[in-house]
Amino acid sequence: MLFFSFSAAVVLPAAAQSLQPPEIAAKAYLLVDLTSGQVLASKDPDEAVEPASLTKLMSAYLVFDALKADKISLTQTFPVSERAWKMPGSRMFIDPKMQVPVEDLIKGMIVQSGNDATVALAEGVGGSVERFVQMMNEQAKALGMTSSSFKNPEGLTVAGHTTTARDLATLATRLMGDFPEYVPYYAIQRYRYPGTPAANDTNRNVLLFRDPSVDGLKTGHTKAAGYCLVTTARRQVLTLGSGPEGQRRLLSVLLGASSENARAAETQKLLNWGYTAYGVVRLFPSGTPVATPKVWKGKASTVKIGQPGGVVVSVPAGEAGRLKTEVVRPDPLVAPLLQGQPVGVLRVSLASGAFVAEVPLVVLETVEESGLLGRAWDALRLWIQ
Repeated sequence: MLFFSFSAAVVLPAAAQSLQPPEIAAKAYLLVDLTSGQVLASKDPDEAVEPASLTKLMSAYLVFDALKADKISLTQTFPVSERAWKMPGSRMFIDPKMQVPVEDLIKGMIVQSGNDATVALAEGVGGSVERFVQMMNEQAKALGMTSSSFKNPEGLTVAGHTTTARDLATLATRLMGDFPEYVPYYAIQRYRYPGTPAANDTNRNVLLFRDPSVDGLKTGHTKAAGYCLVTTARRQVLTLGSGPEGQRRLLSVLLGASSENARAAETQKLLNWGYTAYGVVRLFPSGTPVATPKVWKGKASTVKIGQPGGVVVSVPAGEAGRLKTEVVRPDPLVAPLLQGQPVGVLRVSLASGAFVAEVPLVVLETVEESGLLGRAWDALRLWIQ
């Protein structure tokens, strides 16, 4: 059972970027601490690039979404069209004589990076490849992937088929957070569909075989894109506690490496640096308010504000004991205040004053408006103030 302790907050880059990462041989990269939500390192994260088979992360998102909405099922079979069968590039080697279960097509798309499997899924979910591509672009907009344009579901080179490292990090984060039940597919090391070549069974993400903390996600390669890899890893961290809640998850997006071995080695270098250069601190456990300020005109006199999942921040190694926090919020707070309503931020800095993170704060428990008399009394008190 995989556990993802994604921070509910979207925070700004760590002070983080003041630490210099090692030299990474890639066109662009981005390293995100998913436990804190902070960017630890980046190089040209907003440069338009070809995603190659990393495109299949978006295709998978739509397939998983269809499964979650009960529009399709894992045991349902899809036909293999001539178009899917004749797809060039990496394949799971299915043919038009087959009716393939959705779950096997998912494994073929992820483990073998099968372009044939991806097209079969696109046709099954979207009705046609063209409609599925339209759905991909609509979903990209919905996820906030503002710099992505998809032209096909599999990632073969086509003019205008581009994305960025930042958009891919957004997609990967949402994929894992929205569909945790399907993420284990990305950790499968070997798979092949019955009746297909036995030699074509190995996941192209070699880090799954080298690093036991790595459990996904996707490789990509074309001549134009170079060698690309989106990787996620989780390691136990004592400062976060024991068990699943003590796992710290990093996400690496690496684009345009020179070879299969280079993309694995450079990703490993980036992940190891992230785990050693930065520690994590749990400032407020899940459900614990960051502050309990006074409320005016409410049925309660105070309101709990914080983050539902608690607050975790990434800090340069050795700095965990020297953090300063400041709550910045509107004043006065006047009811009604609804659960989830934004009410300011928590600013975290080092003792030196160096910025660490800014975490959005929300109302943890609704405070309803008081009766007419109570509102009138508080209105008078506010006026006197």
